Amino acid sequence: MDPITIVLLIVAIVIGLVLGFIVNRLIASSSSKNAAREAASLVEDAKKQAETLRREAAVEAKDEALRYKQEMEKENKERMREVRSAENRIAQREESLDRRVESLDAREHQLSSLQGQVERRERDVEEAENAIERHREEAQIEINQALERAAGMSPQEAKEELLETIHDEVTRESAVIIRDAETRTKAEADKKAREILSLAIQRVAADHSAESTVSTIHIPSDDLKGRIIGREGRNIRSFEQLTGTNLIIDDTPECVTISCFDPVRREIGRVTMENLIADGRIHPARIEEMYDKAVKLVNQRVHEAGEQATFDAGIHDLHPELVNTLGRLRYRTSFGQNVLNHSLEVAYLASVMASELGLDPIPVKRAGLLHDLGKAVDHEVEGSHAVIGADLARRFGERPEIVHAIEAHHNDVEANSVVDVLIQAADAVSAARPGARKETLDAYVKRLEKLEEIANSHKGVERTYAIQAGREVRVMVEPEVVDEAESVVLAHDIAQQIENEMQYPGQVKVVVIRESRAVDYAK
Repeated sequence: MDPITIVLLIVAIVIGLVLGFIVNRLIASSSSKNAAREAASLVEDAKKQAETLRREAAVEAKDEALRYKQEMEKENKERMREVRSAENRIAQREESLDRRVESLDAREHQLSSLQGQVERRERDVEEAENAIERHREEAQIEINQALERAAGMSPQEAKEELLETIHDEVTRESAVIIRDAETRTKAEADKKAREILSLAIQRVAADHSAESTVSTIHIPSDDLKGRIIGREGRNIRSFEQLTGTNLIIDDTPECVTISCFDPVRREIGRVTMENLIADGRIHPARIEEMYDKAVKLVNQRVHEAGEQATFDAGIHDLHPELVNTLGRLRYRTSFGQNVLNHSLEVAYLASVMASELGLDPIPVKRAGLLHDLGKAVDHEVEGSHAVIGADLARRFGERPEIVHAIEAHHNDVEANSVVDVLIQAADAVSAARPGARKETLDAYVKRLEKLEEIANSHKGVERTYAIQAGREVRVMVEPEVVDEAESVVLAHDIAQQIENEMQYPGQVKVVVIRESRAVDYAK
């Protein structure tokens, strides 16, 4: 049903209602003519109003129909545009598919052509291989016949002799190739190792150290020495008994000396004596009081030194006992080198070398920091400081690879990982750098003499020179007694004997020199 029909139906209903109302009025007022005339007038007005309403409804219906028609036309146009766009896209896709189909057809044709060429070439190769095989068999027959005629040997005997000759030649060539490869590999490895070591040394700034096992304390005057000794030596006996050190008072002006192999005890004794001298009251009770204060102070310094070392190394999860033991190394020296500084230096060097090799530097740095842990208690426990340190680390929960690196850094056990080797290398670099360690002149001379004595004790040695401050031994041998192969064995034996019989910082290089000269004269 269209809108116009609906509007007309509504108008008719309204007119019907108006007429019904009027009729009811007329019936109600039928007794009066005026009512009739009024009814007639009302009917006429109602008709006019109905006509007016009908016309307005018709106009509105036409306007609504026109607007609806325009909207439908607009919607149809939009749909037509979408349909045309879709048709264009479909047409483009069909063209693209046509081109792809043509390309695939061309490739298929090309592949078929190539496959045919490959099959022809395979047939040609097969024919050539068959021909070569026939020629080889014919040549082998001719060679066997020629060998039989020339040597009077059977084919099997000739074949075995030929194979033996070829085997000897291949063996010699293989040996040459292997030797060249080993030489190149060793040279490249030495070059890379030198680069890594030089880079690590350049990136680590370390101080020179000069410390000893005695502490010298300055006193204001020599008159104070008598007060330090006390009546019948009671003060000095009380001091030595409490601190566990030796107090040396001699003719040296204005100083006293404290000696002890335990570095922490020596430091406690030094602090106690300095406080007593500053206080001026020296008697057994005062000595005991100052000793208690010194113990607390030194223990606090030990703990702070351990914490500072772990902070500098970037390691923050060490067991508290290990931190305290590490702090004790602040007062421990080895050949004049402070062991705590040496441990930090080894940690830095090893971590740099690990980074250059593409390894994780954290476990290497941890092992380097703890590698000399045993030196803090080696005067109390028997055994190598490497083994003692490894036992300490194992007892306080360190990982097995860290414990093994500590134990292996002086070859007490065999090194079996890259971490072990890096710790050994970093320890050698830190100990061997110029100025790192010192020794007395007498010990230095004796060490050089011992090196030369060990080398001269071997058969065939003509002269020996210890150079590079005892870090290298050059051995001249008699060429008629020691050949090239024996010189390698001699160098190894001398190095092994030095390692077993001597103690020295760093490492000692043994060089065996064998010189042969041929002299003749033209007359």
